[in-house]
Amino acid sequence: MIRYSGVNHLALATGNMDETILFWRDLLGMRLVAGLGKPGYRQYFLQVSDHDMVAFFEWPDVRPVEEKEHGHPASGPFCFDHVSFGVESDDVLWELKDRLHAAGVWVSEVIDHGFIHSIYAYDPNGIPIEFSYYVPGTDIRKSPLMADREPTALAKEGAEPRTVKWPPVPTPTPKSERRIYPGAGSELFHGRKR
Repeated sequence: MIRYSGVNHLALATGNMDETILFWRDLLGMRLVAGLGKPGYRQYFLQVSDHDMVAFFEWPDVRPVEEKEHGHPASGPFCFDHVSFGVESDDVLWELKDRLHAAGVWVSEVIDHGFIHSIYAYDPNGIPIEFSYYVPGTDIRKSPLMADREPTALAKEGAEPRTVKWPPVPTPTPKSERRIYPGAGSELFHGRKR
């Protein structure tokens, strides 16, 4: 089975990188760890944890999205509801709530979802964000729980991946044929190719 190390990065968009840095780095406390750019394009990365980052592309003419209440149904073309960042304790959750409130940013009350306590807010781009703390003894990653009264057919099959539903790889790419091509940022670590 494939093992993941976390979310390497979630890529979002902004029309104002400085406003985004002010919120994510200076208010939320995430370190700005990389910045790529050229005229008309930027991509900056902020560290969420030892394994996870959030990134922002800055493009001209990007405007904040209209705020949509977290988790409420939408219609039409739609692909993103909100992102939740885990915090280490209820104290940290309350500290974030107080910081957001003091900064004049709307923030919800602390909500008890049974297995997590959460607060909700929006960044300057209108991106809906949640901060969550796992309630001790209720880690659904260790003890999955399906509480949907009418789960889908595939959900009824359980938590574990069923790789038999996809065709097997007939011939893995041999190491001698694996190629990695330079992309934006490679010049920071490997020098410029001429």
